Amino acid sequence: MVPSFRVPSLLAAAPEAESGPLVLAAVLLSLVVIYFAAKLGGEICARINLPSVLGELIGGVIVGVSALHLIVFPEGSGTPDSAILSFLQMTTGLEPESAFGVFQAESEVISVLAELGVIILLFEIGLESDLKELIRVGPQAAVVAVVGVAVPFAAGTAGLIALFGVPTIPAVFAGAALTATSIGITAKVLAELQRLSSREGQIIIGAAVLDDVLGIIVLAVVASLAKTGEIEISQVVYLIVGAAVFLIGSIFLGRFLSPYFVALVNRMNTRGQLLLSSLIFTFVLAYIGAAIQLEAILGAFAAGLVLAETEKRHELEEQVIPVADILVPIFFVTVGARTDVSVLNPLDPANREGLIIATFLIVVAIIGKVVTGLAVFGQPGINRLAIGVGMIPRGEVGLVFVGVGSATGVLSQSLEAAIIVMVILTTFLAPALLRVVFQAAPTEGSVTDPAIAVLDGSDNPPLVTSSPQTSASEVESIQESQSG
Repeated sequence: MVPSFRVPSLLAAAPEAESGPLVLAAVLLSLVVIYFAAKLGGEICARINLPSVLGELIGGVIVGVSALHLIVFPEGSGTPDSAILSFLQMTTGLEPESAFGVFQAESEVISVLAELGVIILLFEIGLESDLKELIRVGPQAAVVAVVGVAVPFAAGTAGLIALFGVPTIPAVFAGAALTATSIGITAKVLAELQRLSSREGQIIIGAAVLDDVLGIIVLAVVASLAKTGEIEISQVVYLIVGAAVFLIGSIFLGRFLSPYFVALVNRMNTRGQLLLSSLIFTFVLAYIGAAIQLEAILGAFAAGLVLAETEKRHELEEQVIPVADILVPIFFVTVGARTDVSVLNPLDPANREGLIIATFLIVVAIIGKVVTGLAVFGQPGINRLAIGVGMIPRGEVGLVFVGVGSATGVLSQSLEAAIIVMVILTTFLAPALLRVVFQAAPTEGSVTDPAIAVLDGSDNPPLVTSSPQTSASEVESIQESQSG
C-alpha cells in the first residue's frame, strides 16, 4: 500500500516528466539561435577586420533581451518574455502553467553550457600559454594587476562621492565594479590576433588571472560591507591565502604528477583517452576552485598550464579545439544576450542621470586600466598601450558585480544603470581597440617582408611569409649576393 504522503509528490512529478522532452526541444532551439548568431556576427566582424568575438557579443545582443528576445533569462518569477517559449507553445501545445518551468529549466541548461564554455576557453588559453614565460613576467603581471585594481577603484569611489554626492557604500560598490577584467574576452582576442604567446600577451593573461583573484576578494569585501556595514577580516584573509595556495599548489603538484598522467594515457587503448583524461583533470581543479569560493575558471587555467608542460601538449591542443568551438560561442552569445542596451537610450528621462554618471565611470574605467601599461618594468620595447587596453573589458565579470549590488539593494537605479553602461561599452570597445593598438605598434623584432629578414640576417621566421612586393626570385638573388 502506497503511503498517502507520496501521492501528491508523484502527481507533481508527472507534469515535470511530461515536459522533459519540451525542455530538450527548447534547449535545441536555443542552441540553433546561439550558433547562428555567433557565426553570422563573427563572420561579419572577421570580414571587416574586427575580432570575431565582438561579432559573437553583438549577435548575442540582437537575439537577447535588447532586441529579438530569443535568448532571455528569468528575472524574478514573472511571466517570461521569450520568443522561443512562445514558439514552443504555438507548435507543441505547451500549457501556460507549464511554460515557466520549461523556461527556467532551459535557461539553467544554457547557463551551465555557457559556464562550461568559459572553463574550456580558460583551459585552452592555459594550454597555449608558456608557464616559464608566465613565471618570468610574473612580477610585471602582479604590478599590472594591482595597479589595475587600485587606480580605478580609488578614482571611481572618490569621484562618485566628490562629484555626484553618492553615499559612501554605493560609491565603494561602484568603484569595485571598475576593478573587474574579463579574462575570457581578452584571451579570445589575443588568440585571434596570434599574440597570446607574445610578451604583451603573457603579461596581460597573467595580470588578468591575478586581477580575477583580486576582483573576487574586492567583491567579497564590498558585499560584506553592504550587508553588515563592516568588513569581515577573516573572510578576506581566507580568500587571499586560499587563492595563493590553490594557484601555486595546483601548478607545482600538477607538474609533479604530469609524468604519471602521460604514462597512464599512453597505456590506454580506448578512443578519446587523452582528451577525456585531460578534461577529468581540468574539471577536478575547476571544482576545487569553485568549492573554496574562488572561480572555476582559475582551476581550468591552472590545468591548462600544467598539461602544456607535457609531451602531449600539441596533440591535446588539436583535440580540444572542436570542444571549444562547440561550447565557447555559447558563453559569448549569452554575455551579449544578458546585456540590456536600453539603458543607453538618452531619450528616456529615467536614463539621463545614469548616463551622466556612466560617462564618468567609462572615463575612469578606460584610463584606470590603460595606465597599467606604464607600470611594466624591465621590458624595453614592449607595447605598454596594448597591455593597458587588454585589461579594459569588464564583460560578464562586471555584470556579476551589478548582480550582487542589485541583490543587496545598495545601488540606486541610476547608479546601477551607469555601471551597466560602463560594462557594455568597455566590453564592446576593447576588442576593436586591442586590434588597433597591436597593428599600430607591431611586436619588436617582427618583420613583414622576407627580403627584410634576409637582409637583416635574422633566423626568426617572418610574421607574414609572403609579400606581393617581393618575389621568390628576388629573395634568392638577395641571398646569393649575401653569400657572395
